[in-house]
Amino acid sequence: ALCAHPPGDLPLVWFGLYRAPAQPRQSLSGEPACNPSADGRSIAGRAPAGSLAELGQAGKASFRVGPWKALVSAATYHQQVRRIRDLIVAGDTYQINYTFPLQADFQGDTFCWFRQLCASQQADHCAFIQTGRFHLLSASPELFFKKDADGLTTRPMKGTARRGRWPAEDCQAARSLAKSAKERAENVMIVDVLRNDMSRVSRVGSVNVARLWELERYPTVWQMTSTVVSQSKASVPEILAALFPSGSVTGAPKIHATEIIRALEPYPRSIYCGTIGWWAPDGQAEFNVAIRTVTVDTETGTARYHVGGGITHGSSPEKEYAECLAKAEVLTRPLPVFDLLESLRWDGGYFLLHEHLDRLAESAAYFDFPFSRQAVETALNQYPLLAPSKADPAGRAQAPILKIRLLLHRDGSCRVEGEFLKPSAPLRVGLAATPVDTDQVWLYHKTTCREIYRQALLSRPDCEDVILWNPRGELTESTMANVVLELDGRLWTPPVVCGLLAGTFRRYLLETGALQERVLHRDDLHRAHAIHLINSVRRWMDVQWIDPA
Repeated sequence: ALCAHPPGDLPLVWFGLYRAPAQPRQSLSGEPACNPSADGRSIAGRAPAGSLAELGQAGKASFRVGPWKALVSAATYHQQVRRIRDLIVAGDTYQINYTFPLQADFQGDTFCWFRQLCASQQADHCAFIQTGRFHLLSASPELFFKKDADGLTTRPMKGTARRGRWPAEDCQAARSLAKSAKERAENVMIVDVLRNDMSRVSRVGSVNVARLWELERYPTVWQMTSTVVSQSKASVPEILAALFPSGSVTGAPKIHATEIIRALEPYPRSIYCGTIGWWAPDGQAEFNVAIRTVTVDTETGTARYHVGGGITHGSSPEKEYAECLAKAEVLTRPLPVFDLLESLRWDGGYFLLHEHLDRLAESAAYFDFPFSRQAVETALNQYPLLAPSKADPAGRAQAPILKIRLLLHRDGSCRVEGEFLKPSAPLRVGLAATPVDTDQVWLYHKTTCREIYRQALLSRPDCEDVILWNPRGELTESTMANVVLELDGRLWTPPVVCGLLAGTFRRYLLETGALQERVLHRDDLHRAHAIHLINSVRRWMDVQWIDPA
């Protein structure tokens, strides 16, 4: 028998019997309303991709979550990871999935919070369950098993890397995860556990690894998964008896791993690492691994969320703890509704059009927006305000110069807006009052999420624009342009790693050799022979420097 903590107040097993699958009721706007189902009990599945972010918005003010507190300190976590490594060295185990809970106060509508979690996680195996006192909010990305006719599929998830902030950094994070010998070994160990478990309920010789070491992208992390398939006529109870709990949340060897977990983890996992799913009358079934799952105790007004990961001999306590925090970001960084944005200059033709569309395509891929380059180009070229400019007999020099605003929506549709570009006087520019958080992904992509820039401008009401800087005292950009300083007879601009958007005009000037990259500090503003702001709409902008009063 598997070793486990004594059960808490939450039932170990909960079944519901329904005539048909429940779907969220639609509001007048076409978005699901904050109502779980016809009987108020449960709902499972994933929202359409185009509406995931919108799911998190309706009713967003109808709940409040207090600060999250880890119930196991970082020091204790590091100590336990070292103990597990010692057990591995002694040959007592190969891998242990070690976890700990976070807890926060909660008030309000749990289903609206569930919708926000779904939008933030963008996972395939979400579920909402009410058992009376306890509400379960599962935004799980992991499939435990799927039973379809005579087929059985499992998709263990083992191996995590935090997403990069901009496309190049993100690609490097994915490559590092894909090539990591540690993560691959960890994944294979769990695949072997699942293969062994599946063989107990599958036709002899039918268990196969269909896909190994695939990467799946989520808003905050990359995950490594593998897919194991077999032929099986077993019933759902037989499959659960053979497979539960998933080897991805125990370790290897499985039975002894649960004994070690029981000794090291001070809290029962409850629904975390359990399973939630459905079982149809025709024998089809699909169950998740209940990770990324919140349990709300409506009597005490508390919410609990576990995080963890697989510990192997090569595990670093510090890196494993950071990975746990990355998995918890779904709680603290809700994904807002936003559009991708490009601002283009029209002067008888689009300036740096291909560079703008390349950047838009990169951000669309990063945020999982559908993107048709052809459709976007067609929309840009058919924008009505361009017609007078194209037909102006006075020639290009006399034709109006336009600022064109291109918005790409989450569903892949786009909108084009425009205005005449007026000459501008030198901008009154100063230094922002406080640094920006360079972990904010919105700094590296041009979107309608501009709260960072709005707050920076509010800090200097005496200025029309401000130059931002990071906690290391390095300059980044302004709220609408890249920064260029003339120092030592050369023109310098900060590298993206300092925390800024890679502007298209900036890229053009770097490629042509007109600019060079260099880390610039706040003190350089007073040493510089000149300060410039650049973007692809106004290109070079004159600056009148304003020191704080």
